[in-house]
Amino acid sequence: MHKIATSLLVALAISGAALAQAPIQYSVAFPNAVHHEAQVTVVFSDLKPGPLQVRMARSSPGRYALHEFAKNVYAVKATDSKGKTLTISRPDPSGWDVTGHDGTVRFSYTLFGDRTDGTYAGIDERHAHLNIPATLAYGRGLEDRSAQVRFELPTGWQVATQLRPETTANTYFAPHLQYLMDSPTSLGVQQVRTWQEQGKTIELAVLHEGTAAELDTYADQTKKIVREASAVFGELPAFDFGRYTFIANYLPQTSGDGMEHRNSTSLTSARPLRGQGAIDNLGTVSHEFFHAWNVERIRPKSLEPFDFDRANQSEALWFAEGFTMYYGDLLLRRANILTEDQYMKELTTIVNSMVNSPGARLYSPVQMSQQAPFVDAAAAIDPNNRVNTYLSYYTIGGANALALDLMLRQKHQTDLDAYMRAVWQQHGQGQQNFAPQRPYTLPDLQRILGEVARDTAFAGQFFRTHITGHELPNYEELLAPAGLLVRRARPGQPSLGFLDLTFAPQGATIAGSTLVGSPLYLAGIDREDVLLKLDGKKLKDREALQKLLKKHKPGDVVPVEVRTRAGVRTVQVTLAEVPSVEVVPAPTATPEQLAFRAAWLGSKVK
Repeated sequence: MHKIATSLLVALAISGAALAQAPIQYSVAFPNAVHHEAQVTVVFSDLKPGPLQVRMARSSPGRYALHEFAKNVYAVKATDSKGKTLTISRPDPSGWDVTGHDGTVRFSYTLFGDRTDGTYAGIDERHAHLNIPATLAYGRGLEDRSAQVRFELPTGWQVATQLRPETTANTYFAPHLQYLMDSPTSLGVQQVRTWQEQGKTIELAVLHEGTAAELDTYADQTKKIVREASAVFGELPAFDFGRYTFIANYLPQTSGDGMEHRNSTSLTSARPLRGQGAIDNLGTVSHEFFHAWNVERIRPKSLEPFDFDRANQSEALWFAEGFTMYYGDLLLRRANILTEDQYMKELTTIVNSMVNSPGARLYSPVQMSQQAPFVDAAAAIDPNNRVNTYLSYYTIGGANALALDLMLRQKHQTDLDAYMRAVWQQHGQGQQNFAPQRPYTLPDLQRILGEVARDTAFAGQFFRTHITGHELPNYEELLAPAGLLVRRARPGQPSLGFLDLTFAPQGATIAGSTLVGSPLYLAGIDREDVLLKLDGKKLKDREALQKLLKKHKPGDVVPVEVRTRAGVRTVQVTLAEVPSVEVVPAPTATPEQLAFRAAWLGSKVK
């Protein structure tokens, strides 16, 4: 073949390939923001003949249940490149098929959104906080195409997002659908604090009603968290566009949430940036920033790539979320944001939840992780028995992270930081096309634990016993070398068990299931039963119940008159000691124990 002809064919082939990958173009405007609406237009061009399948996501990265975002989309229209109205059909609840196009489809719709959090879209005259799966429709078969998003902003609003800015004002780029959907965006009057860390730009973009001084202090605390997290792994991730953004919305109408993303995090809370509100908000900052390594780049194979058409189940959320929960609080202590007493309260919560959960004795962290599609903000109206069968993968994972850290420090001359660094080096550092090169499996995590501990038998036993098994760690023994006691929080006080009671003149209604093994459970009393009398006295309010209980001691048998579905009866209930435990410093801690505690909880920033 002639050389010129060959060159021409190659050029045409390249040109054709470029056309086939024409970017998806989005426009988002807010002409009716006061009524929580956005107008969204999507232009799909250079399409192949045949129907275009347009869909809204059913799930969202970082969430594991179905959310059916199409329910908030209406006034759908579609035209071709010449403005001709196209035929739209509705093949399923989450999407629309568009036929008769000329290679271009201009798809437009109205989006309603009035929940400002990490999952949905919150729109009003002050701001728009957009989770992209809840906001932007996409075309099936076009997932590899890049996208350009243009925001038509009300006066004074700015954009906070991990999307790459384009040269055109208020226009942003995503390399493909996975990155686009992982890119939350906040629009409003941003207050921004920016600094450099290890040659990378970290920015805190905030909507709030507080003072500039409060934000300055908050930014300083955030810097400490960033440095302590980096110290665990030995480095910051290579943020894809050289920048990491804390996208924070702290307005009064905001729902509390935190949602991790590859180069940013969505932070939402109605709490102010002062006092306890600031500390609570910083807890979310700490947790979510740790995710920049753990779950965003150190990613379970079961979640990669994320599927927007279904609930995404993973066996590894005990590690992805639970170990991150453990470090979220630990980093606050190391950064001296939490005092030692405050950190003891966090340890008390996690240990107390673990040792008093019937579910933790039934199911392993792996099995709890697999329950996420049913519990991760999933909506259902039928009652369940999760109080007896479930413990959050956050809690059960965090409790096992605590146990493993202490085991490694006491018996293997290493620690959980070293383990996390090893997992990072083997399964997180290598990235390609904005995704991990080597997502991990459970055998990978066990193998690396054996390498770090230099004890493969220990690693196998730990996973069999505590991760795929459900044996509880012995926290009393594990915390003792740090000079910490695990003890009964209210020794000698009698109890009917952990109860959610609603009081009325006729008695106390049990709102949820009674806990397995509790006094009322053993007496055959359950949810929706009404406690009428104890010791022959009416239970008008919580104070009356507590006064009656104080007359007894654990082990006493007391008559309880109760109305059940079978009628009114009196049963004999054996009172038990209040089961709550607490973690407190031992008053006689030795220098060795104090040194152990300092090495564990002290700053790692050099």
